[in-house]
Amino acid sequence: MLLWYNSRNCESEGGGKKMKAKREHGDSVDGERDLKRQRVVDSPSSPPEEPLVPYNDDEDDERRALNHIGSREEDGHRVESEEEDDDDEDDPYGLGSTLGRSNRQVEVRRDCPYLDTVNRQVLDFDFEKFCSVSLSNLNVYACLVCGKYYQGRGKKSHAYTHSLEAGHHVYINLRTEKVYCLPDGYEINDPSLDDIRHVLYPRFSREQLEQLDKNKQWSRALDGSDYLPGMVGLNNIQKTDFVNVTIQSLMRVTPLRNFFLIPENYQHCRSQLVHRFGELTRKIWHARNFKGQVSPHEFLQAVMKASKKRFRIGVQCEPVEFMSWLLNTLHADLRTSKKSSSIVHKCFQGELEVVKETQSKAITEKKESDGEQNGALKITDGQIENNNVAAETYRMPFLMLGLDLPEPPLFKDVMEKNIIPQVPLFNILKKFDGEMVTTTVRPPARMRYRVTKLPQYFILHMRRFTKNNFFREKNPTLVNFPVKNLELKDYIPLPAPTKENEKLRTKYDLIANVVHDGKPDEGFYRVFVQRKSEELWYEMQDLHVSETLPQMVALSEAYMQIYEQQQ
Repeated sequence: MLLWYNSRNCESEGGGKKMKAKREHGDSVDGERDLKRQRVVDSPSSPPEEPLVPYNDDEDDERRALNHIGSREEDGHRVESEEEDDDDEDDPYGLGSTLGRSNRQVEVRRDCPYLDTVNRQVLDFDFEKFCSVSLSNLNVYACLVCGKYYQGRGKKSHAYTHSLEAGHHVYINLRTEKVYCLPDGYEINDPSLDDIRHVLYPRFSREQLEQLDKNKQWSRALDGSDYLPGMVGLNNIQKTDFVNVTIQSLMRVTPLRNFFLIPENYQHCRSQLVHRFGELTRKIWHARNFKGQVSPHEFLQAVMKASKKRFRIGVQCEPVEFMSWLLNTLHADLRTSKKSSSIVHKCFQGELEVVKETQSKAITEKKESDGEQNGALKITDGQIENNNVAAETYRMPFLMLGLDLPEPPLFKDVMEKNIIPQVPLFNILKKFDGEMVTTTVRPPARMRYRVTKLPQYFILHMRRFTKNNFFREKNPTLVNFPVKNLELKDYIPLPAPTKENEKLRTKYDLIANVVHDGKPDEGFYRVFVQRKSEELWYEMQDLHVSETLPQMVALSEAYMQIYEQQQ
């Protein structure tokens, strides 16, 4: 390098005389300084200045030498030419993307002396992919020795610095899944790291989806504990049990689960909520996890952003509100046009016929002025008016149905105890028989509902909580419901099938039951879910998963239920 720069500088006559004079007077130090200054200012071959990246002569020589070598095999190692992406060594933080791209060489080695330092016990890919130093999400690597996230792998990056300070040498890119050895900079191509890649981004094939509900095999975590794929506990970060029970319930809906297990089904969608929900679904059903639980941290961050902090960590909310918001938001993000459907509506959408009776203002004013009452029927704009009452009939879609519970007794019995009332599910389902009248206060109206289309998955919500100006009350009424063979046609009128040879499916089986325990403001939620492969029931409360009897499911204070239509 020094000879090359001297030959360039000797072309300048003034520079040569000056150098010679300096050497004659013995001032060698000042001469070297002038040479460096002249080389930077006057030499036409000096590299162009980049405001974001400092220039390094050694790196330039290495790049030039590697370009001369090309792609080849040498000593059992492969040297490949790959196009620069955000892994650029000269641009460690991904800032130079607008300065142009060039081809560089990355050595790929099949052997690495540091592979035995990889510690799978500390690896956790459930949290957000942010650098632990710069808090940036660009070009983030995970240290496979300590599990921390660092940005970049260039010589000025945090990952490179960590490799020198801590002696940790194996890193995986959290986006491309490539593994590198730092500070050497070569890529590691070893099949023993495939299990880490599968935990980072679980993958499912179409054949595996068909076997999920038939699989009876347990999986084993690194700590020796056994877990069931699809029955893993979810970490309660802080008062997020309402999110956990909702997620666990939706994981039992087979078409929705299968849709989100294949990322190609929604790769056109730009919503972070959709992709985070898909990642969480794949982690829950993955059979090769390093641990027997999953933390929904990334999903919760997407929920807070999409809901504008309506649902956030540390604030308790009702699962039915979160379920309603989540299903509507997923549908809006997944559909390609306003008229198109989505997997959410294919699973849960039904239809109601609503008859709304209100006081007719026009007839009321006429009665007050004339003192007469018209008892004849009058049809105007699709409404029927009779004796000051206007009846309007219309149809509306629904994703879940709300059921009203009877009021609990106000007074204690002879034994000085409150009797907890019980009511059959069929009694409160009469609200949708088309005859029972439901009165609304705002606006004052009399409503009648009738189901005209049954969904494949039926979501029922029991309204247990009432709120007034002073406090929040909980209705402790127990609902008696069947776990299997809920026959709807015996209790509510159902529409005739649309096709002649089509058989109307009216039987449903329970697959998820969310319950609430404790006081209205201090209680917690848990969920009973069914494992289809063995038809066993499991009770899930955050990280705790235990097998239970079907009889115990019906003895709880049901809050929200999901029924599956029998095929």
